[in-house]
Amino acid sequence: MKVDPPPPSIELVVACHTEDLAWLRRVPRKLSVTVYDKGSGLPDAIPLPNVGREAHTYLHHLAERRDSLADVTIFVQGRPFDHAPDLHKFLRDLAEGNMSVADFHWLGFLADTDDPRGRRLFVPWTKNPERQELQLDAFHGQLFGISGPAAYRFFVGAQFAVTRAAVRRQPADFYRRARDLAAGFPLAPHCFERCWDRVFRTDGTVGRMPPGQPTAYFKPIKRLHPSLSTPPNLASEIGPPPLPRFPV
Repeated sequence: MKVDPPPPSIELVVACHTEDLAWLRRVPRKLSVTVYDKGSGLPDAIPLPNVGREAHTYLHHLAERRDSLADVTIFVQGRPFDHAPDLHKFLRDLAEGNMSVADFHWLGFLADTDDPRGRRLFVPWTKNPERQELQLDAFHGQLFGISGPAAYRFFVGAQFAVTRAAVRRQPADFYRRARDLAAGFPLAPHCFERCWDRVFRTDGTVGRMPPGQPTAYFKPIKRLHPSLSTPPNLASEIGPPPLPRFPV
């Protein structure tokens, strides 16, 4: 008699500062939840020093839990919906087995491209009034030991899901060094945001972000195109390919 394999274990990791986490009440019970706190004093959270923003938090979890990870881990910020408005649906679909993560999956509705100095996206960003530049070239060399690419394609928001197998492509010491880099390198969280998929030795834009297109939206953004119901480069018509079932 054929026996069905057990469903994959799924953990939601939340990097919290002072955000309202009432939304966690809607997380499916099948998911375990770990909250790291850098400012709220939450009684059931794991306290961390307030350095390195969400990058330091994610890397702390990866460094300390590399050998005891769930089959799939979802990493999000305390206020995840600005960049991933469909997060609850994503979590429900995972919990109910309607979709799966085979390797790495960016969360978010906007994929974009930046250059190694951040001049295309980061420098003109409204939350960067000093017009600071990123040092992605130096960051990439310190993190990976090799030169970085001419362009970084990524999903905006620094939120993603990754499998245990993908995490274990890197040794534990890599995540410890990366955690130190997140705390000490200039603007490190923004550098990590642009290369989380590379941390796990994959390219999370393949099959999702149209080739040769620097920016892709996966939902209508009316404020960018007020005369249109959808922007002309909306990628949801192309859509991400169906994710393969989680390998047993």
